[in-house]
Amino acid sequence: MSHRPALIDRLAQRTAERAQAQLLRRLRTVEHAEGPWLESDGRRLLSFCSNDYLGLAQHPQLIAALKRVADDEGVGSGSAHLICGHRAEHAALEEALAEWTGRERALLFSTGYMANLGVMQALLQDGDVCVQDKLNHACLLDGTQLAGAELKRYPHADVAGAARQLASRSEAAALLATDGVFSMDGDIAPLRELASLCRREGATFMVDDAHGLGVLGDDGAGSLSALALGQREVPVLMATLGKALGCHGAFIAGSSALIDGLLQSARTYIYTTAMPPALAAAALTAVRVAREEDWRREKLAASIARFRDGARQLSLPLMPSPTAIQPLLLGEAQAALDAAQALEAQGFLVGAIRPPTIPQGKARLRITLSAAHEEEHIDRLLEALSGLALAAPV
Repeated sequence: MSHRPALIDRLAQRTAERAQAQLLRRLRTVEHAEGPWLESDGRRLLSFCSNDYLGLAQHPQLIAALKRVADDEGVGSGSAHLICGHRAEHAALEEALAEWTGRERALLFSTGYMANLGVMQALLQDGDVCVQDKLNHACLLDGTQLAGAELKRYPHADVAGAARQLASRSEAAALLATDGVFSMDGDIAPLRELASLCRREGATFMVDDAHGLGVLGDDGAGSLSALALGQREVPVLMATLGKALGCHGAFIAGSSALIDGLLQSARTYIYTTAMPPALAAAALTAVRVAREEDWRREKLAASIARFRDGARQLSLPLMPSPTAIQPLLLGEAQAALDAAQALEAQGFLVGAIRPPTIPQGKARLRITLSAAHEEEHIDRLLEALSGLALAAPV
């Protein structure tokens, strides 16, 4: 009789331990969405937890583009890009994304997670080093492990710390990877300083701009565009289509040499079905709308300023963030969970972010703002927050 551990039993034990620690994740079914409003369990809730930063997910032009191509081409692409799944809609979207971000070429992936896994697995190998910010998204960390490279992490936004980590492996091929906008804190990486560091150290610089694309820069081209950092300074750019653009999927943008290499080596691109062409058509429309309708970024910026000013007046424990991600730091997981539940009782849906997504003692409400929000929505949320007696952790 074997004495091997039973894998599902072991998984169930870990789940029970999470439940005991009040860290259990739960699914919520949304029956209907209309702008910032969601219907769930028969209740209408005002959402402050969506990444639809420009309010494009239900834009009539995006819906029309998706319907038109679905009527002409059907739903699924039917195959991987390299077999027969690469359609004209995919090619047009890649060209538009490359032009928008100021890169030679772009390559579509099904998700941002797959894009980061694919590019890092293609670039890195055993013996290389990947230096990363401690608050990077999980897929950047996973990508390094998949590639078999050594992962070295530096304190958040600490350029000197990044320099020390690079210096510790001065002979190794090196990739320095960072979020552009950090998904849980909302702050922006010191991108200019990191680009200079990579140039001095001969390291390749990669930026995950999932939360910057569409929101930052004069025409929404992202955090790199806002700082005039081009392909030479940042050779590897990843961004997603499912946040500010309101669609689904992701892309890597960079030189022709980078994209040609990914076509040959990025397993998460080569061995998966291409996104539906109708979705690519909707995303192409979203790129155009995001670039042309500057009022969406202006309205979002006004909402951010209004919320931050109101939170300051109420002495709420607001973390420093200039972006649509506005975290209220509460400390313990139970405090964040209680606050989210109290807000839901008043008709608001706000995410309680707890370990292991963030470190112990850093639990928070992650409030996200959108161009779909009106001033009265911001004011109602502030009024609800003022009644919760929130205090920064000691």
